[in-house]
Amino acid sequence: MARTRGGPHRNLTRGYSDDLRLFGTPAAKIGLALMLAVLVLLPTVVHDDFWLSVLIYVGITAIGAIGLNLLTGYCGQISLGHAFFIGAGAYITARVGGDLDLPLPVWLLAAAVVGAVLGGLIGPFALRLRGNYLAIVTLGLIFIGEHIWRNFKDLTGGNSGTSVNAPVDIGVADIDQMVIAGETYSRNQGWFWLVWVLVGVVALLAKNLVRTRPGRALQAVRDRDQAAEVIGVRAGRYKIGAFVISSAVAAMAGALFGAYQRFVSPDEWNLLLSIQYIAIIIVGGLGTIFGSVLGAIFVGALPALIDRYSEYLPGVQTGVGGEGFISVFALNQAIFGLLIVLFLVLEPRGLAGIWLRIKAYFKAWPFSY
Repeated sequence: MARTRGGPHRNLTRGYSDDLRLFGTPAAKIGLALMLAVLVLLPTVVHDDFWLSVLIYVGITAIGAIGLNLLTGYCGQISLGHAFFIGAGAYITARVGGDLDLPLPVWLLAAAVVGAVLGGLIGPFALRLRGNYLAIVTLGLIFIGEHIWRNFKDLTGGNSGTSVNAPVDIGVADIDQMVIAGETYSRNQGWFWLVWVLVGVVALLAKNLVRTRPGRALQAVRDRDQAAEVIGVRAGRYKIGAFVISSAVAAMAGALFGAYQRFVSPDEWNLLLSIQYIAIIIVGGLGTIFGSVLGAIFVGALPALIDRYSEYLPGVQTGVGGEGFISVFALNQAIFGLLIVLFLVLEPRGLAGIWLRIKAYFKAWPFSY
């Protein structure tokens, strides 16, 4: 009889334990295996440098989007200044990685530390402001950053921009020219592996963070900060912490962007970039880590694809003085704005919500009608 009473208890414990695992079901393990297979094999199948570069930029964008989603999706703090922290990471890499010739782990960590410090300086504004007021304050970062990037020439090179010659060696492995089992791989192939491995690491760390007590506290602050304080959550600490972590991750994305592109200029850290990241997390799904990656794939690739195939798009100007009523830049802005409106109105949970509904449908089949 005791065994009968203990059996359900043990089964219930195993059920809770499975829920706490990131890959606790057979389907999740199969999905993980497929993702690893795609990560390893895709660069060996896709030899076109254009498509590999698009996937690399998408991966870098996904890292930055995860950082913004931690702040906005999980903590409820609206930020329009994400481009500022991405730019800071790129310039720190130019100096630490390029001028000092320090290895990849060092300049990547240095960018994250500087981003965290900057986020810690901005974070206290979140204690007194929220919603649209906080968005306006963070929007000011874009204009402050533009002034710094254009006038602090020793760091940024001014309007002319600066080269980013950071080494991308990891031990004996040279990412720019990887040699595995006697086979030499191109720079884009090596960067694809580097960036998407880092996407996996950042996503895994972020997913584990939001499942911990601090992560649940962030969500409590998002849903009702005053009620969270009543039950003992120190909202101020978690708001500042969210800014610190988000800014650190954004700076890492900027570091990778600068090191891959090898050149950055102040024109790149503009309001459009911040709006693009807002569009990514809304389209992908607020408050979801895998939604950030989905949004980056769906939205992050659009500028490169539009630029590549703009000559086939009716009414789009392919150059200064060309025929057409809208430029590529303006078209990107219009598409980002349209995506934000459509998803907020028609699918507030984003692509992640669509995927979760599809998964729930098949899980409940044939009782899902």
